[in-house]
Amino acid sequence: MTDSQKWLVFAFISVSIWLLYLLASILMPFAFAAMLAYLGDPLTDKLEAYRLSRTKAVLVVFSVMSLILVLVLLLLVPLLEYQVERFLSNLPVYVAWLNETVIPWVQRRFHLGIRPVNLKQVINLVKSHWEQAGGIAATIMSSVSHSGGVLAEWVMNLLLIPVVTFYLLRDWDSLIVKIHDLLPRRIAPTASKLAGEVDTVLSAFVRGQFYVMLALGCIYSIGLWMTGLDLALLIGMLAGLVSFVPYLGAIVGIVMACIAALAQFHELVQLVPVVIVFTIGQSLEGMLLTPMLVGDKIGLHPVAVMFAVLAGGQLFGFLGILLALPIASIIMVLIRHMHDLYRDSDFYVRQ
Repeated sequence: MTDSQKWLVFAFISVSIWLLYLLASILMPFAFAAMLAYLGDPLTDKLEAYRLSRTKAVLVVFSVMSLILVLVLLLLVPLLEYQVERFLSNLPVYVAWLNETVIPWVQRRFHLGIRPVNLKQVINLVKSHWEQAGGIAATIMSSVSHSGGVLAEWVMNLLLIPVVTFYLLRDWDSLIVKIHDLLPRRIAPTASKLAGEVDTVLSAFVRGQFYVMLALGCIYSIGLWMTGLDLALLIGMLAGLVSFVPYLGAIVGIVMACIAALAQFHELVQLVPVVIVFTIGQSLEGMLLTPMLVGDKIGLHPVAVMFAVLAGGQLFGFLGILLALPIASIIMVLIRHMHDLYRDSDFYVRQ
């Protein structure tokens, strides 16, 4: 590659990043649709193998994905709302237990001068934040309802997601072939090899880890519900959601579940079934879910995962969070390839 070609590649990458930063607000539905299409492409390919046309296979997959999304919204949203309301109604009981049991024990054990929690202050704090959130929501809804442009943009983004998902699913394989045909023949074999490695890593992250998160959320929620915990669904789904970072979901879930169990039952023995639930979940993740759904080809350290998510959110907002792990996976594959080239180079081998 000549110097002019290198500068051309550098300019193309720089302009692409600059445009991504400028267009981050309108790229959200396209990024979300691309993720859905990537999740649904393997099933579409399998249906094509059963002699369905690509369009019919896409219609089947698209209908199944839409049905699952509607069912999840209809089932989870009311349950989560009920659990939050129940938590708020039981807040005086939790505060009383904290003042009568936890704080005196801490004072005796560690000789700390901790003041009792004022229930009225806690309730006023919750109410003020709730009213503030309600005021913000009302302001947003008012501005949306009085601004035709904002409302049209909001509706357009919602409508774009299923439309773009459908067309990406239908044309996914042909797009890959066309991109491959545009590559210079000299670098096409290397690019195809790297693309295959990137697809393997992305499959593990985007597809495999998504299924692991969903499965863990269900396992934790059902297990905590069987222990009688009031906030089982809320804590279980939250623990499953953050489990893309190894052990973080279990740590967050077990801490929140133990606090909720102590506040609800007031007995240390009730922590035993909570610990058993997360132990079973972690065992299933390590021995069954991760090997079967993700595999051992990810290669990203948990710290790198956390940094990628935080950096993506800082730079590009929610769009950056969506794209953080895929981009980190691509960078990891390129770094691995550069590492292999370095180990085979004369600079490394020469004595």
